Amino acid sequence: MTTITDLYPSRGPVEVAVPRKDPVVWSAPGAAGPIATDRLEAFERDGFLTVEQLIGEDEVAGYRRELERLITDPAIRADERSVVEPRSEEIRSVFEVHRISEVFANLVRDERVVGRARQILGSDVYVHQSRINVKPGFGAGGFYWHSDFETWHAEDGLPNMRTVSVSIALTENHDTNGGLMIMPGSHRTFLGCAGATPEDNYKKSLQMQDAGTPSDEALTELASRHGIRLFTGRPGSATWFDCNCMHGSGDNITPFPRSNVFIVFNSVENTAVEPFAAPVRRPEFIGARDFAPVR
Repeated sequence: MTTITDLYPSRGPVEVAVPRKDPVVWSAPGAAGPIATDRLEAFERDGFLTVEQLIGEDEVAGYRRELERLITDPAIRADERSVVEPRSEEIRSVFEVHRISEVFANLVRDERVVGRARQILGSDVYVHQSRINVKPGFGAGGFYWHSDFETWHAEDGLPNMRTVSVSIALTENHDTNGGLMIMPGSHRTFLGCAGATPEDNYKKSLQMQDAGTPSDEALTELASRHGIRLFTGRPGSATWFDCNCMHGSGDNITPFPRSNVFIVFNSVENTAVEPFAAPVRRPEFIGARDFAPVR
């Protein structure tokens, strides 16, 4: 058996802050790719980069039609990959959307998308997770502050911080309708959260985060040090962010919906092992065990 060192301990009796031990940008300096050198340097510094128009208006219309088709399909609603808002009983997220929908599978394979992931991670990549997020107006719930890597490490078994996410807007992202917030530079500190992982934690955490949630004191310290950036943009805009960024989003109490497609790319050189701090693996539609590279 191969022993893998846990570089980022979490879910113990106390909360711990650990300096990042992995690169942010894994490709060699000057490596070819769609991201300009200065933008890649900004990603390394801040943990994120934005693209004002990753996909065009006609393409956005097609993805929105596909989103509507999925969330109104009774079979999709009944599927375990769909997460329903507890209050409104509307669909909140649909996971593994690149396997459910050929339309979104084509988006994953689009070089404008996967090419940036390869450049940041310095290798071929596979999809660790994909989903559509739907935040209809008048009360759709937010996502509390968290680091994705803390969960993916603890519950899915990703060994290193060699994972990047992209959120592509399918509706207007206003500063009022529950947009993404990130603490710039927070990706350089790993926050190991306190408290053991309950069995089948994913069933609760997909609706409301509990295990893996930082303390108020830690969040205050990080926000005081790094500040908070709120992302707005037109449909078709995109935000790329490092797996360890501290981020979250508020409730959407406006009349204006906010929907996006969210894709997580992981390096084929960082494939999942057994969870580092959970009794069992999460289902494969949340944390993939098919490591075939995107082609």
